[in-house]
Amino acid sequence: MCRASETPFERIESAIRDLRGWLAEQPGSQLGAAIIRGRQVIDRIEAVNGEATRRFEKAGGYRADGSLGMVPWLRTHGKLSAGAAAEHLETARQLEQLPRTEEALARGEIGYQHAVAMARTAEHVGAAQVRKAESKLLKAAESMDPGQFVGVAKDFEHQVDAESALTEANRAHQRRYLQIGEAMSGLVRIEGQVTPDAGAIIRTAIEPYAKPSKGDERTTGQRMADALLEVCRRGGTGLVSGNGGGPRPQLIITAAVDTLAGIDGAPAGQLEWGGTVSAETVRRLACDSAITRITGLGELEWEITHASRTIPPSTRRALVARDHHCVFPGCDRPAPWCDGHHLIFWADGGPTKLENLGLVCGPHHRKVHEEGWTLKREDDRWVATPPPLRVAARARSA
Repeated sequence: MCRASETPFERIESAIRDLRGWLAEQPGSQLGAAIIRGRQVIDRIEAVNGEATRRFEKAGGYRADGSLGMVPWLRTHGKLSAGAAAEHLETARQLEQLPRTEEALARGEIGYQHAVAMARTAEHVGAAQVRKAESKLLKAAESMDPGQFVGVAKDFEHQVDAESALTEANRAHQRRYLQIGEAMSGLVRIEGQVTPDAGAIIRTAIEPYAKPSKGDERTTGQRMADALLEVCRRGGTGLVSGNGGGPRPQLIITAAVDTLAGIDGAPAGQLEWGGTVSAETVRRLACDSAITRITGLGELEWEITHASRTIPPSTRRALVARDHHCVFPGCDRPAPWCDGHHLIFWADGGPTKLENLGLVCGPHHRKVHEEGWTLKREDDRWVATPPPLRVAARARSA
């Protein structure tokens, strides 16, 4: 029962408590409609909140809290990041000039991200131009997800003012960047942003390597990361025959002999660009790579070096002709995705001969080395054995 003295927000908060209890009683498989209704309610609240934001800004209400503007006020009191605060404020401002869009949002006919796209278009080409096509744009928004609708909005911007659209694209191009961080906690963070055409080129290049195979347990993000690595490994090799026998991109790792031998207490491998890799990673990479051995630390004339392709191109071609794809049971990743794996590890003295080799894709090669699986060939049949189950030691009581 609602009391007359209750504010709308108190009634909303009470309804949320009731909703949470009601949702807990519903079967999980039947919550789809509830989730959709919930999103519609959130979007409708955004429309109401946008109008309140405009009025609050015009009245200068943020000054009472000592803020210098609405963005810092929203960051502090609205618990938004600077980017999200700026987006909410600019959307609220533009929607004042796009009443049909604001009404459609308030009725739940479009989502908040659709409204953001409309607001950005108005910012780029002017609200007057958007109002002329507002009905047509809203009809498109009702039948598309926000990502698809952004394409429609960008196309409209180009139709209205191609020069302005180009200027905006050039400004966006200037914001492109890629950052590769330092190795921390066993990982290197990569982040950045590129223009849409560059994004399409990158995605086109990595998608063939990112497709899940039978029984693939990797997440989408893990598959994309592995695919990017695979493209970089093959960059500039000109491999069109599919046998992978050409030259590989160079990755320089400095490692001690003890590391290659897998001796306990051996140091980690040192990457040329900084950071370290485990001994097993060094051993995996040594399976199918060129090796340079330096036995002295003096001047160059005192160094004895030896460099050779661990798996020569002719042996690689014979390996591909025999195995065709990754030999790990159940895997069908093609030969270009695979390394030549030494059944008796190269670092353990295993010979680089066809009978001691097998094609193994990157993820499965890692399983054999870093994850402790065993791969053997028995009577022309490949057998993979998982590592022994490790039982964690119980913590001792104090």
